[in-house]
Amino acid sequence: MTASLTASEAPRKLSAPVAILAELTHRCPLGCPYCSNPLALEPREDELATADWIRVFSQAAELGVLHAHLSGGEPAARADLKDIVAHCANVGLYTNLITSGIGLTKPRLQELADAGLDHVQLSIQDSVEISADRIAGYNGSFARKEKVAGWVTEAGLPLTINAVIHRANVGRAADMVRLAVRLGARRVEVAHAQYYGWGFHNRAALMPSRGEAEAAIAAVEELKKALEGVIVIDHVIPDYHARYPKACMGGWGKRGLNITPSGMALPCHAAQTIPGLDFWNVRDHELAEIWTNSPAFNAFRGEEWMREPCRSCPRKEVDYGGCRCQALAIAGDAREADPVCHLSPHHDRVTKIASRADNPEPLPAYSFRRMKLRESVQ
Repeated sequence: MTASLTASEAPRKLSAPVAILAELTHRCPLGCPYCSNPLALEPREDELATADWIRVFSQAAELGVLHAHLSGGEPAARADLKDIVAHCANVGLYTNLITSGIGLTKPRLQELADAGLDHVQLSIQDSVEISADRIAGYNGSFARKEKVAGWVTEAGLPLTINAVIHRANVGRAADMVRLAVRLGARRVEVAHAQYYGWGFHNRAALMPSRGEAEAAIAAVEELKKALEGVIVIDHVIPDYHARYPKACMGGWGKRGLNITPSGMALPCHAAQTIPGLDFWNVRDHELAEIWTNSPAFNAFRGEEWMREPCRSCPRKEVDYGGCRCQALAIAGDAREADPVCHLSPHHDRVTKIASRADNPEPLPAYSFRRMKLRESVQ
């Protein structure tokens, strides 16, 4: 891949991004093996200052962004989280705190609610405590999350539970939905592991067999019907067992921006893995300028970059060729059709990877490098 990728022209008319995913920090007490954050986590000393984030969120509101997803790492590691939430509320952004729960206390959560926080998205790793703690790499995480869920609902905030499905918990996908109901969630996102960042690094340990994945999919789909009116279930099926790819991020540079802890603006979580792209930083460029003119954002907009079979495919305005990062990771070139697609000339690589999960070796150890929270916000 070369820098020539950046030569694609942006469409003349761009809609405003709907959302901004603000990775406030990569510091996190957990070591989830499916984490989509990069293998080279950004250190605390490189993080944007409070004033920088306030400027970014002001620019986001001016640009037309509606949703601010406050993520990480663990966003509660930031001592200025309340100030960030309050500013987002002041400029009219709907705030969603994406959290492990670790680093939150009941008084601190109430402070965030009082500052204008709109929603909390809490991750769970399993419905069984011993397995959940092992997956998170943090003893006591399951019990703490149960407490945090209670604090969220007591504060009157809507709660979403996020459950990532993989080899260690695939047989309990339905139980995790039932746990979300018990925790008082209004919505649960059941997402089969996506293999980016640490998830790609740990893929052999994470990928369930096709039979296990299909059983989990069927169980969750059945609960969608049984629990209609009780909880909303968003279900993200596994890419490697699909016939067609998803429109990754709703299409490259079409719906949102990711801002890393150091201020780099990305079209998606894993975009940094693509060599030859020029990523602009919010320290140097305003958000509107990045959205419209950043070479990285314009690299895969439109269809000029597409190769066959995507270029002549009637689905090219449905899935936009699938995921560019997945094309790079599996096919070796971000311009190729997502190998998940059965029409891709590289689809056999996906089927080989998936078939290996049907005859797995004994569960290997997960690998993850974590960055601890500061003690002052525990």
